[in-house]
Amino acid sequence: MKPTISLKMVSRTYSDAINALNSLQSNYANIMAIRESGIRKNEMSLLEMREWARRIGYSTKDFNQLNVIHITGTKGKGSTAAFTSSILQKYQDKLPKVGLYTSPHLRTVRERIRINGQPISEDKFTEYFFDVWNKLDSTTSSLKTFPHMTPGSKPGYFKYLTLLSFHTFIQEGCNSCVYEVGIGGEYDSTNIIEKPVACGVSLLGIDHTYMLGDTISEIAWNKGGIFKDKIPAYTVLGQPQKGLKVLKERAVERNTTLNEVPIFRELNEISLGIAGDFQQSNASLAVCLASQALKTLNIINTEVPLEQNSHLIPHVIEGLKDTHWEGRCQTLRRGKNTWYIDGAHTLDSIAAASGWYKDVASKSTKKKILLFNQQTRETAKLLECLDSTIGKSIKFDLAIFSTNVTWENGNYSADLVSMNTSKEEVQNLSVQHNLATEWSKIQAECETAVTSSIESAVKKIESLSNEPLDIFVTGSLHLVGGLLVVFDEK
Repeated sequence: MKPTISLKMVSRTYSDAINALNSLQSNYANIMAIRESGIRKNEMSLLEMREWARRIGYSTKDFNQLNVIHITGTKGKGSTAAFTSSILQKYQDKLPKVGLYTSPHLRTVRERIRINGQPISEDKFTEYFFDVWNKLDSTTSSLKTFPHMTPGSKPGYFKYLTLLSFHTFIQEGCNSCVYEVGIGGEYDSTNIIEKPVACGVSLLGIDHTYMLGDTISEIAWNKGGIFKDKIPAYTVLGQPQKGLKVLKERAVERNTTLNEVPIFRELNEISLGIAGDFQQSNASLAVCLASQALKTLNIINTEVPLEQNSHLIPHVIEGLKDTHWEGRCQTLRRGKNTWYIDGAHTLDSIAAASGWYKDVASKSTKKKILLFNQQTRETAKLLECLDSTIGKSIKFDLAIFSTNVTWENGNYSADLVSMNTSKEEVQNLSVQHNLATEWSKIQAECETAVTSSIESAVKKIESLSNEPLDIFVTGSLHLVGGLLVVFDEK
């Protein structure tokens, strides 16, 4: 933990809150040092999280009143959380306020803390943000027990937002909350939840290896860390066998049951609020998680559906149809052009996104543009996966590789400031030039271009032709979020 800026002498606006929050980001050098050290999260991170909670006035038992549904996984956990929240909102007579905590955000950090599907207001974010900030400033911890928690220090960016979410949801009187794990599960800051009403695991894959482990078994061990004593747990069909084995072992350790959720056939008859055939798996998991929560809270008295042919009750169907989740298999029509947008940063996610794009755009005769960035992961493999998934049905006329910088003047939108990447790499466009080189090897006939900002990329695309274009935007969710911000300004 590092000392942060003092806010005693400044006005407390939303902008102040965002500036203070951004000061809690780990910088690129620190992140790389941690990765190179091989040090992974451990029990101390949860002990510290509980101590931070104590200092803002809460026992972790207080969070039980939120009736949390806790969701982890590698791919689809955010979509699953959105589906689950939407289903619960259909029971507004019994659950007037449903909280949703997810990450990352796209346009604004307030998207991470939602009530009844809507980001909290700037005023409420500011009020609750400084409630937490002031309480941390006015309390101390034993340096013998918590040597990193020096006076004036604050938890890191994600931990702070997790604390803020608990405080917000309790102050707002939320009746049930859906929590998406940040990274992993066992040592994630959300895992101070002691008694959730249901736990879920979406599809497992290889990601965040520097924190979770190099194998699917190690990653599954971390994900299974959210399981709790006698709290029903659910996961999707099709998990990697080694990962599923570990999840089952973790369920036994935690004295609970792990149920595998089929894809419900009734989902073939409806249009899910989030596009993409692969979303049926996430929607099915959400059905079971929401049903378990509703049953535990005595709102419904039916059993949780676990058969492929199970009948889904009307509120569940309505919730799945009405789910709205930007930046995931999203189609936007702007003027003559159609934008197909899906943030994806792992091989599994890129395969799913590319498969969706292939399904929706392969019959179109419009010229095809790819807009891509992934600043920190193994980009060559992601591009190879994208191309192999799309196959011969789609060839791009132009591929543009942009940074995640929002504006042409070199500035980020305030809510999208990132200190987690190398400033030198961003300024030199080294990642983008490498991406362009790799793509030229994959689709040699495709023209490539590099832009220093998302705004520049949009301007380039919009000036290209009088003909309508299909643009596939994928890779970093920060790219997707910045694109939506640019669209808003336009």
